Amino acid sequence: MMEKRRCRAMAFIKGGENAPRLSGTVWLTDTPAGVRLEARVTGLPPNETGFYGFHLHERGSCAQPSFESAKGHYNPSGAPHPRHAGDFPVLLATNAADAWLSFVTTRFTVGEVIGRSVVIHANADDYTSQPAGNAGERIGCGIIQAV
Repeated sequence: MMEKRRCRAMAFIKGGENAPRLSGTVWLTDTPAGVRLEARVTGLPPNETGFYGFHLHERGSCAQPSFESAKGHYNPSGAPHPRHAGDFPVLLATNAADAWLSFVTTRFTVGEVIGRSVVIHANADDYTSQPAGNAGERIGCGIIQAV
């Protein structure tokens, strides 16, 4: 019996005008346990805590300067924050302004999010405030594309 081909996608993240050195990649892979997401980010601007909000947004648009064209968090079920399908764990920067994150989610499949965007925010998500966690301005964005 042939193994089912895993769907993969990726996004190149670019920083906006308030984080011009920010860049990174996000890989998404369908696995038997759910979608494995791996993010590697460099050039995060300093903030008070070293934590940065990280979310999947509705639209695959990263128009500068504010990335507002990405619209809100991906939330097909209409759940409250932090139960949106697009609510992710926060990124934690190292002293070198880099971050790496890996997790598995069952809130979506790779095929459902191709053409959407991932967004990095200037501050940590508080996982409480509605509708999106009060994570501050959008400082980085990347559009998810099939590979």
